[in-house]
Amino acid sequence: MTRSDLVEELAARFSQLTHRDAEYAVKTILDAMSDALVRGHRIEIRGFGSFSINRRPPRMGRNPRSGESVAIPEKRVPHFKPGKALREAVDARTEEMRVSKTK
Repeated sequence: MTRSDLVEELAARFSQLTHRDAEYAVKTILDAMSDALVRGHRIEIRGFGSFSINRRPPRMGRNPRSGESVAIPEKRVPHFKPGKALREAVDARTEEMRVSKTK
């Protein structure tokens, strides 16, 4: 699902929202989440999952072309951990699809 798919779904489910309002709502939510992660905060959406920042320590890597060692600096990267309800829903849906294919 892309951002535009999400906007379309939101506009379709809530007829009182115009396409522009749905687009603004999605943009606002994603911007707020991005800003929170940039500030180092953790985001938890019950039943869906949590977003946090993981630290990748500095390490030595190799340039694949020349083979020489390259220092890779420390990085902070976003990390998503699905919630129990989401994991169970995906697992159940995957199982349903697997069973229906074997029939």
